[in-house]
Amino acid sequence: VELHTGEYANAFTPEQRDLELKRLEKAAVFAQRLGLIVNAGHGLTKFNVAPIASIGGMHELNIGHSLVARALMVGLPEAVREFRLIMDRACR
Repeated sequence: VELHTGEYANAFTPEQRDLELKRLEKAAVFAQRLGLIVNAGHGLTKFNVAPIASIGGMHELNIGHSLVARALMVGLPEAVREFRLIMDRACR
């Protein structure tokens, strides 16, 4: 199942962002209890991806637009390296 992170990504206040993050965490736990593989995506950037990556049991994050936009500036290998570093640190 893919959790839609758009509301989290577009949150205007820290309180709204925290509320959306808690909602996503609960949904991930529920989906895992059902035996589903949990993915997430929509609106994720290198500035907001770490909390989503740190959700236990997260299998895959779909990051397209932000990654490609960054790749235009630094090249695809470097953009992927930057995102992987952020996500790997969040999973520790």
